[in-house]
Amino acid sequence: MASIRVALGERSYSIEVGAGLIDDPAVYAPHLAGHRAALVTNTVIGPIYGDRVASALRKAGVEVIEVVLPDGEEHKTWPTLNLVFNALLAAHCDRQTTIVALGGGVVGDVAGFAAAVYQRGVPFIQVPTSLLAQVDSSVGGKTAINHPLGKNMVGAFHQPQVVIADVITLETLPMRELRAGLAEVIKHGIIRDPVFFAWIEAHIDRLLARDVDALTHAVVRSCQIKAEVVAADERESGLRAILNFGHTFGHAIESGLGYGQWVHGEAVAAGMVMAADLSARAGMLPKAESERIRSLIARAGLPVAGPASLAPDRYLDLMAVDKKAARGNIRFILLDKPGSAVLRGDLPEAMVRQTLAACSAA
Repeated sequence: MASIRVALGERSYSIEVGAGLIDDPAVYAPHLAGHRAALVTNTVIGPIYGDRVASALRKAGVEVIEVVLPDGEEHKTWPTLNLVFNALLAAHCDRQTTIVALGGGVVGDVAGFAAAVYQRGVPFIQVPTSLLAQVDSSVGGKTAINHPLGKNMVGAFHQPQVVIADVITLETLPMRELRAGLAEVIKHGIIRDPVFFAWIEAHIDRLLARDVDALTHAVVRSCQIKAEVVAADERESGLRAILNFGHTFGHAIESGLGYGQWVHGEAVAAGMVMAADLSARAGMLPKAESERIRSLIARAGLPVAGPASLAPDRYLDLMAVDKKAARGNIRFILLDKPGSAVLRGDLPEAMVRQTLAACSAA
């Protein structure tokens, strides 16, 4: 088992990465605040891993209340959030109840947001079962639900007690979701570690084949990178924005098509191609490096172009309500060299439109 520390003072916690962790009561026990735990999962993950995690929690000494949510990004909404609150209130859960999020990014975001606001905050544990959640959304304390006008627009920062990333859960992950998770793995190499990016290029076939050693290395290095960035900028006032490379375009795709049409990693993949293209057009990144990024994303089986149905004007409208926008200006995370990302809000609209035209499906 590898343990990565997210250093945030009194809110510090560890990310535990390994095989077989979800069945081990000793992994949960130090992080359970009281004598009750609310296990929040969904209709897909619950039948596969719900009983195993509930059993481990009971062996760790807590009573378990189970909450099952509908599956899918389209359910990352107020009504779904209320399902968690309804269950907690019906069971008379107090502030010492630990919420345990078992599932992918949607479950983690909804359960984490519920933990942030139920009785003004209760502890929670992340047990991510998708690659995307293990390397990205479960780490860093961002919790949210979507709004029809923008993704993740209603939420809170609320750090978990621990993140338990069991790579064995990736064996049951649909291939589409595995590829989507690889988008975030690739992102970490692009923005922070050229050596890791080159490693991904050399091992992409092993990752797609679910080689346990390769996946473990990808999860551990991705979590190390994210932990470093989050520790330096917990509330996304500066450096942490680089973790959103590709997301300004990607969130526009998700919102514009309707949540759930493209999964998050697919939209981010196309968004990273756009961001790399825009970096090259702005004279910040060699064109060869932009093409290198596009090539790896294509090899991962991910989209390298945005949907033809989304017009440039619609992109611009949606990106204007992105959380990185400031004073009406759309701001992008761009690359000034391999492994180095910066926030730019001074690019002419005409240049952005050129990227949108070049990186949209015919």
